[in-house]
Amino acid sequence: MSRAHQKAQNMRDAAEDTVPSGYHGTVYTCPMHPEVRRTDPEDCPKCGMHLVPEGEAADPAEHHHGHAHAAGAAAGQYDSVPADWSGAVYTCAMHPEVRQTKPGSCPICGMGLELESAAMAEEGPNPELVDFTRRFWVGAILTVPLLVLTMGPFVGLGGVREIFGERTTLWIELILGTPVVLWSGWPFLVRGWNSFRTMNLNMFSLIGMGVMAAWLFSVVAVLAPGIFPAGFRDAEGHVGVYFEAAAVIVTLVLLGQVMELRAREGTGKAIRALLDMAAKSARRIRADGSEEEVPLEDVQVGDRLRVRPGEKVPVDGTVVEGRSSVDESMISGDPVPVEKTPGAPVTGATINGTGSLVMEATRVGADTMLSQIVEMVANAQRSRAPIQKYADKVAGHFVPTVIGIAFAARRRPA
Repeated sequence: MSRAHQKAQNMRDAAEDTVPSGYHGTVYTCPMHPEVRRTDPEDCPKCGMHLVPEGEAADPAEHHHGHAHAAGAAAGQYDSVPADWSGAVYTCAMHPEVRQTKPGSCPICGMGLELESAAMAEEGPNPELVDFTRRFWVGAILTVPLLVLTMGPFVGLGGVREIFGERTTLWIELILGTPVVLWSGWPFLVRGWNSFRTMNLNMFSLIGMGVMAAWLFSVVAVLAPGIFPAGFRDAEGHVGVYFEAAAVIVTLVLLGQVMELRAREGTGKAIRALLDMAAKSARRIRADGSEEEVPLEDVQVGDRLRVRPGEKVPVDGTVVEGRSSVDESMISGDPVPVEKTPGAPVTGATINGTGSLVMEATRVGADTMLSQIVEMVANAQRSRAPIQKYADKVAGHFVPTVIGIAFAARRRPA
């Protein structure tokens, strides 16, 4: 960029910064245009986005990376990513200090880990969604007849149990309920066990403890009803079981997980569609004036690039030579092309019109507007409602309280 163009750009940036020198209050800026700085939370004059506090508008990847390592200083055992790792990194939406190189569940809250960078997402079905969907359908198919056997007498279908007899019905319930608990609900049992092992009690602690308590009690009631006090047994010596309660809990939790994973997969497809909008290569102008086709990853800040008619603008930059109109509807939503002349900014992934442009790259890689939009969508996808954190906090206190009360009641003399 020439000195004249650089000076003009600096003057434009200065005009967008209305924060007086010496101001000590909250400064609001645009995540897409950090040169826009205001003292009030208004809308960005360039893209219309709502301004946010300056600390929150830092580059998402940079901010997350710094936060993860800062948290790692206090809880480094949760960050197992090597310093020279360049592959996919999985993290927890609730606890960003948890970082792993393989998918799994969060050791703190039990939630499934998600990709830290949306750009690392792979094509094809989500293996976790496929697995949970299979577990849900198996659980649902086995839970429905289990509910009919158990709840039938309460809705006028008491004859269902009479067909098989009470003892045989209890064995059928065991056969139907056991696969639901031990196979369909296995991921939740593992997460619940890990929560007790690490003493990070959470929602899965409650699920695991409740389901296993109901199932174990019911198994013992079917196999050895005689060991229970007489007050637990009916006139025929049978003890009431809770296979249907355990199965319904597992099936409903699986349904919630499947719905969440499907919503996440839909957002993932939208992110991949955004990434596909970017150009795959750029035409770089060498110092001698010749041109070469290079991958987008090789473009550096300061490179001069030629954008031919009908091509996508490869990266964010400033027009140096030429005159054309650019379709910026993917950014602004306005279908009317915007005229571009020397000194005008251009955005990566927008489409050049009929003219030819020579531009200078000012933002590449994760710094481009498209990459930041993708990262913001990915961050929104990973976010959880604040109530989830409160639920885990309640579970952390509720579980030991219930266990304590149970032991106190058991030791209380009759």
